[in-house]
Amino acid sequence: MPDSTYYGLPVTEPKKVKLGFFLIGSIVVAAAALLLFGWLAEEVLQSETQAFDDAVRAAIHRLASPGMTSAMQVFSFLGSGTLLVALSLLTIVIFLYIHCPRSAHLMGITMAGAVALDLLLKHAFHRGRPVPFFGTAPSSYSFPSGHAFGSLCFFGALAGILSEHASTPRARFFIWTCAALLVGLIGFSRIYLGVHYPSDVLGGYCSALVWVGAIGILNHVLNNRAR
Repeated sequence: MPDSTYYGLPVTEPKKVKLGFFLIGSIVVAAAALLLFGWLAEEVLQSETQAFDDAVRAAIHRLASPGMTSAMQVFSFLGSGTLLVALSLLTIVIFLYIHCPRSAHLMGITMAGAVALDLLLKHAFHRGRPVPFFGTAPSSYSFPSGHAFGSLCFFGALAGILSEHASTPRARFFIWTCAALLVGLIGFSRIYLGVHYPSDVLGGYCSALVWVGAIGILNHVLNNRAR
């Protein structure tokens, strides 16, 4: 008989040890991301990232080609707020249908918080957009990148849930690798298209890691209290 649940899934005694390591890892990653975000935010406010941003933007723009631009527009769409909200709702419905309410609740909390935090941070820093290389610049503020923030929250949370279903380490590695590549390409696409500074994307990743790490820690604490 399983001793408890994690993301709505049964957890046996050996898995508890792994979840303990996961909790420690979540705390370390969230703390490191918070420190990095704090440092990066201060640098952005003081315009200390401009030289770095300009150099990276110029280097990536030299890779531009019609085919590359089309591919980057696709990856950018995959990280758009509209699509991520739609995918989140669909995922929640599926989890409820297969009787995994805790997974549905965690996904809902993760993405609702992501939307709220993204708006809050953008208005707190009110950084203007760079001149885009392709298309037009969005009307919202630039720091942190909402695409980077939202995609890491959604695909990171989904990978965490799906990896608990995986029966082998190879399957879990495949799930996390796909999620990491997708999130990385979404962030890269925003720099390639010129609608974000590189520091915006890094800021989005750091803030997302803090939020997802906090959700993972909270879930672990609630599971312990429920036993």
